[in-house]
Amino acid sequence: MSTSASNDRAFFGHPAGLGWLAFCELWERFSYYGMQALLVLYLTNYLFLPENIGHVAGIDAVRGAIENVTGPRSPQQLASVVFGLYAGFVYLTPLFGGLLADRVLGRTRTVVIGAVLMATGHFLMAFEASFFIALLCLLIGVGCFKGNIAAQVGDLYAPGDKRRASAFQIFMLAVQIAVILAPIVCGTLGEKVAWHWGFGAAGVGMVIGLFVYLAGRRHLPPEPLRERRAEKAAALPRAGMTGTEKGRLVLLVALIPVLMGTVVGNQQYNNAFPLWSQQHMDLVLFGWSVPVTWLQAIDAIASTAAMIGSIAFWRWWATRRREPDEITKMALGSLIAASAPALLMIASGIVEHSHEKVGFGWAIGYAVLNDIGFANVMPVGLALYSRTAPHKLEGLMMGTYYLHLFLANTFVGWLAGFLETMPGQQFWGLHAALVGGAGVVLLGVKLVFGKLLAPTAVDNGAAAGSGDAVPAH
Repeated sequence: MSTSASNDRAFFGHPAGLGWLAFCELWERFSYYGMQALLVLYLTNYLFLPENIGHVAGIDAVRGAIENVTGPRSPQQLASVVFGLYAGFVYLTPLFGGLLADRVLGRTRTVVIGAVLMATGHFLMAFEASFFIALLCLLIGVGCFKGNIAAQVGDLYAPGDKRRASAFQIFMLAVQIAVILAPIVCGTLGEKVAWHWGFGAAGVGMVIGLFVYLAGRRHLPPEPLRERRAEKAAALPRAGMTGTEKGRLVLLVALIPVLMGTVVGNQQYNNAFPLWSQQHMDLVLFGWSVPVTWLQAIDAIASTAAMIGSIAFWRWWATRRREPDEITKMALGSLIAASAPALLMIASGIVEHSHEKVGFGWAIGYAVLNDIGFANVMPVGLALYSRTAPHKLEGLMMGTYYLHLFLANTFVGWLAGFLETMPGQQFWGLHAALVGGAGVVLLGVKLVFGKLLAPTAVDNGAAAGSGDAVPAH
């Protein structure tokens, strides 16, 4: 076997570059989720309290802008809105990061710039005055990093390579490992030692991720050949697209609000759910108060198991029956995920009628149901957009895919404000209806537009996976 062929199968039957990209993504997500696990609790329980909020540079302007839209906000409501805006814009900036890489810098340089900015942002979180500057660095950094590293995963494979979708599964499993570790390490340091220790640990994780990426550069896919800058500036972005590509492009953009609905319940796990849990869930085990952030580690463990179980299930299914397409799997995943907030409706009813806190079992149930659904939504959507995006706009379209998470997080930041004023049964019931409704709409999209999104001769193997790559296709 030649050296080139050996390298193409060096990482569990995949190119060596996938291993480097997945390991880098693991550390980047460790830093991101470590910071995110603490953020809404840090803001609610410390930074946005009346005695501390004045230390934050720019807070009057930010609070004024928010309250001009929403009306007066309590510390918890303001914290949820700020968290939601941050968590939302994290998924908007990749759109511009994709353009920057596609048109100007190339993916590798853009990813490096993003990693440096994110590390800087995490370390700036150690200072109360620089809070919003830190968030800005993190937002720009994630924008440069996130969509482009995902696009590099796709660039490792030829259009007809059936390994592409399973590569995204492996890539997402690296994320799941990070999501397990981050709340335990950063959350425990932040809640039990000091907030800034937790944020500092997130910064260290990002520095490690940067070194991993730089160490593996020779294994990464080559940068796509770009036309001369003057010619590229004059070219229309959609020049040369076929009618099918144009139709797909329109549909993929139109699906973004629907995809937003599919993850509303999932995105509350880092916003309203920890705030609800610290009030209504018994978090004392053997006399020790368990950090609220550990609930996110429970979710991550359940999510990892759900991802592996979903891969195994669809492989088994494909040996016996025809495997569903991406949209069908995403619809089924949404309907399953809707049962998670529905479960919290029951828990809220128990709290409201008994006036007693509920146990950890409800957190586990919420995590399991939500994560089974999520395993058939998020990675499936990644592979769908990677397969169907026009080749010249792949980086841009991967950024576009993340727009649904921008909308979802911004939306749930506003929704979480109702936690103080709306009965728990109604609050979580609303989330169940939104997620379930999105699943029904996706089934309608399958009926009407199924042929448009079906694999063509060019991309047939790249996304369907024929049982090798589920649920990420």
